[in-house]
Amino acid sequence: MARRSSTNYQRAAWGFLAPGVVAVVLVLHLPVVYTVYLSFTDFNGLGDPDFVGLDNYVRMFRDPAVLTSIVNTLLWVVGTLVVPVGLGLVVAYLAFGLPGGAWLRVPFLIPYALSGVAVGVVFSFVLQNGGALSQALEWLNLPGSELRWLQDAPLNTFAMIIASAWQGVGVNALLFTVGLQSIPKEPLEAAKVDGAVGWRLFRYMIWPLLRPSTTIVVGLSIVNSLKTFDIVQSMTQGGPNRVSETLGVTMYRNTFLNSEYGLGAAVALFLTVITLAASIIYLRRQLTIGDPVKKAVRS
Repeated sequence: MARRSSTNYQRAAWGFLAPGVVAVVLVLHLPVVYTVYLSFTDFNGLGDPDFVGLDNYVRMFRDPAVLTSIVNTLLWVVGTLVVPVGLGLVVAYLAFGLPGGAWLRVPFLIPYALSGVAVGVVFSFVLQNGGALSQALEWLNLPGSELRWLQDAPLNTFAMIIASAWQGVGVNALLFTVGLQSIPKEPLEAAKVDGAVGWRLFRYMIWPLLRPSTTIVVGLSIVNSLKTFDIVQSMTQGGPNRVSETLGVTMYRNTFLNSEYGLGAAVALFLTVITLAASIIYLRRQLTIGDPVKKAVRS
């Protein structure tokens, strides 16, 4: 009787799981498999795909525009880690423990409610030739009014990174604040008794104890920066002459504008491999580091 009850329970469990499993396979797994298949074909969206082997990958790495998009994507990764993550940590640390600190973080969170396209449109208005920033610099007699913020590379990439940072600082600050709130008070109080204050307290105690939150924030930032598309597409469309493209924009251009589905699939698969490799390497490195609380106390 007990064995029959267990079997019925397992069947019921699989019955509840089946719709979710089928949905995941249809929505996620099958498109990935089809994309891998397309990357080895020549297909313009009409007729049947023609198998061409590795030709799309050879074309991809021989295309100077793709190599430029790889460099720009790496710039996005570095810039995203330095600017929004760094500023988010500064905002969280300075506002933490202050009276009304939660209200001080609200202005930084408001931009996160906007879409990437909306942020791109706002900053396009500000940074265009003769736009709000150029006019303000000229009126104040400050240098920079003659700069073409969205046309000269790599200045346009740096400008778009700043736009993305404006949107992302608030959520990073919020995640770091959660990490600060989870830090146990005992090690900090012991460190203060031993004379650790200011930078020493942050460097040797708070920063190591923030490692779980840092792992999350940095991991999300790496993945999101590798997939950057919306801000670039809305601000420069990868131009002029494709000098500000990222891999996401290159994939979109090849697939939907040039109707080269095989080449676009190859770029998509390459981007997927890079994103997975970066995530695995980063997470494995973080997981090999010991307990941050024990390390901080030992220090």
